[in-house]
Amino acid sequence: MSTAAQTPSPNGAPAKARPLGLKGLLRNPSLFFLTMFRGRFIGRDGMGNQYFERPGKPHTRRWVVYAGPAEPSVVPPEWHAWLHRLTDAPLSVTPRPWQRPHKPNLTGTPQSYRPPGHDYMGGQRPRASSDYQPWTPDQA
Repeated sequence: MSTAAQTPSPNGAPAKARPLGLKGLLRNPSLFFLTMFRGRFIGRDGMGNQYFERPGKPHTRRWVVYAGPAEPSVVPPEWHAWLHRLTDAPLSVTPRPWQRPHKPNLTGTPQSYRPPGHDYMGGQRPRASSDYQPWTPDQA
């Protein structure tokens, strides 16, 4: 899995961005026109997100065009650092042996963690020796 920036073409020119298409225009016309006419394509991560910048006087504006729904947790750490101006270029992605691949936040999705006693997992769990006793209002 490679989440590094797309490498420049052999002649040294930066790689071309994939057009946003009609869906991009309908979802957010101002983003579409900003990206097409003012944005400079920087790279693409392993999830298909595209990264752009527009140089400006006080600072450079940077943004991401998501490959799927706009979910900020799908931005890998190296691109997060670039988006927030912690680095001038995306960090290299040479994974260390102890690093796990980036995955988005799954909270609220069917893939989220659910312990054995969760209602969606059947709502039953084995009893423990000192099991939980819920409080009820009629108890003193």
